[in-house]
Amino acid sequence: MAAPTKPPAFYNGPMTKLTFRNATLDDIEAITALVTSAYRGQASRAGWTTEADLLDGQRIDREVLAHDLSRADSRVLLAYRDDALVACAHVAREGDAGYFGMFSVRPTLQGAGIGKDVMVEAERIARQELGVEVMRMSVIDVRESLIAFYERRGYVRTGTFKPFPYGDARFGTPLRDDLRFEVLEKALV
Repeated sequence: MAAPTKPPAFYNGPMTKLTFRNATLDDIEAITALVTSAYRGQASRAGWTTEADLLDGQRIDREVLAHDLSRADSRVLLAYRDDALVACAHVAREGDAGYFGMFSVRPTLQGAGIGKDVMVEAERIARQELGVEVMRMSVIDVRESLIAFYERRGYVRTGTFKPFPYGDARFGTPLRDDLRFEVLEKALV
């Protein structure tokens, strides 16, 4: 009999069921703090999704977030465990497909299954509430471990690339000159 799988070293306690709700404009500061902690600066190094060696500065712009919260067919999903915000994701309709982005899990809880649960809920929202059959996302193409995570969840690389918005401080300060986004997608039916 195989030994039980241990949670990663940065896992900090027993899991409880997540509860979800849609964000409001009142949540902007909490979302900004969570997203920044998951991707930028020293705090992000506690998890595996850090972009600290690729980008510096902000990860999310408050004005863009406010716009995303206010537009039709767009929502930011918040995930709570024991009344604490532990994850978020942006889900929106873009044309005939869903868009999945701003996916963030508290760094000290990454690797404990929270992200998988958030993705399942985001895909349900896209399929059932937004009525789309395909979900797309854009990932910095040098993030091989992150792309592999999404591939294990059923996303495929499309071979479509988008330029990184160099010079636009809303997306942070690049520490490399070779960044670009690759589009991944998954059929939801």
